[in-house]
Amino acid sequence: MSEPSSAVDAVVRLMAGRRTLAVTGAGISTDAGIPDYRGVGTTPVDPVDYDQFVSDPVWYRWVWARNHATWRLLEPLSPTPGHTALARLEEAGLVTGVATQNVDRLHSRAGQRTVWELHGAYDRVVCLRCGRVTPRAELDERLAAANPDYPRESDPARIAITPEADRASAEACDFEAVVCEACGGLLKPDIVFFGESLPAAMGEAMEAAGACDVVLVAGTSLAVLTGLWIVRQALAHGAELIVINRGPTAVDELAGVHVHSGTSQALAPIAQALT
Repeated sequence: MSEPSSAVDAVVRLMAGRRTLAVTGAGISTDAGIPDYRGVGTTPVDPVDYDQFVSDPVWYRWVWARNHATWRLLEPLSPTPGHTALARLEEAGLVTGVATQNVDRLHSRAGQRTVWELHGAYDRVVCLRCGRVTPRAELDERLAAANPDYPRESDPARIAITPEADRASAEACDFEAVVCEACGGLLKPDIVFFGESLPAAMGEAMEAAGACDVVLVAGTSLAVLTGLWIVRQALAHGAELIVINRGPTAVDELAGVHVHSGTSQALAPIAQALT
């Protein structure tokens, strides 16, 4: 276990001249203003799952109501020093890519070229019938026209790209959802719902995990299995493990270095030392 003051030397020794795969979660984005809902390793509410969304118009309407009210809260956010540090390490040839559980696109905004979005991205919409993918901003125009007076949220703590399964609120909601303009199919935020198959990015990240020398866990407890599977794949192929997280993770006992720190505070000096 390493304290933040000794993190740079310990991590630099492990990463220097080697191929590192980063696995990130909500903790890397907290400095951007996005709450870490899994900070203690659990989900405080049950979200609407995939089967509910596709089978019940009440849940379909509720998901789009909350998504419409809150998705723009992510638009003005800037990458954190942690995101920027990983992009610098990739540019230096030390990080092969980032497998992220986040849907906020902040890694890409920071200039990260190789990002595997394990849970999709908030700024895309996919039709479940024809597969057409459109920008979320394009759909926003249609939803706003159908719901001109629907209130928007201003508090980042209330971001609800997929909302909690609050049946009473869902039934009381009078939001008017829309369907695909091309085929009339159901539209879905291009993110992974509970109960839904994982995207191709998962397989690509697993392949990268089998080829890395070091796996760096940053800002996630790995309570979500997607990230944990990738870490286990890397370890099974002989990679060494670095953990940077404020709280405990599912792999603490396997870490060569465990830095109890925020990701910005740890990754920025690490990138400075290595680049």
